[in-house]
Amino acid sequence: MLSKQVLIDTENAMKKAIEATKREFSELRSGRANPKMVEGIRVDYYGTPMLLKEIATIGIPEARLVVINPYDPTALKDIEKAILQSDLGITPMVDGKLIRLVVPPLSQERRNDLIKIVKKVDEEGKVSIRTIRQDGKDKIKTLEKDKKISEDEKFKADEELQKLTDKYTKELDKLLADKEKELKEF
Repeated sequence: MLSKQVLIDTENAMKKAIEATKREFSELRSGRANPKMVEGIRVDYYGTPMLLKEIATIGIPEARLVVINPYDPTALKDIEKAILQSDLGITPMVDGKLIRLVVPPLSQERRNDLIKIVKKVDEEGKVSIRTIRQDGKDKIKTLEKDKKISEDEKFKADEELQKLTDKYTKELDKLLADKEKELKEF
């Protein structure tokens, strides 16, 4: 039963690694508007760094347009400044009470750069999965050493760990293929 708990904990950790990779992929600009492009930008709001999504609504009225509507109109300048300082690469247009971001189509060079970044993020996700697997193996080895599980149970648990690793690595490969396809589309 102890080895089952290690497997459950390991799988949960791997799921979190997949979610983190998905989140990083969603923050990469792909030529079409996406609220996740800007919601993580930190805005200095009355001396306190806050996420943009906490102080404004973010809408996508068109495929290449992001509209930011701050809850407090006095925050417009702070939001504009934060967007300019971010690595988004889009100049905000302040329109009275709103900020509009027109997402330009990606150049081929920028697409290639983004694909390199996506591959790096994917590899980081795989490293994370392998590290989680190794932690699980170490825990199982300790359980066997402490005579809490048999040697047969250890081998079965190691096999299950490898199956989990393969499953989540394949999921990362699929995420990578989907993101690359999305980047090549526009």
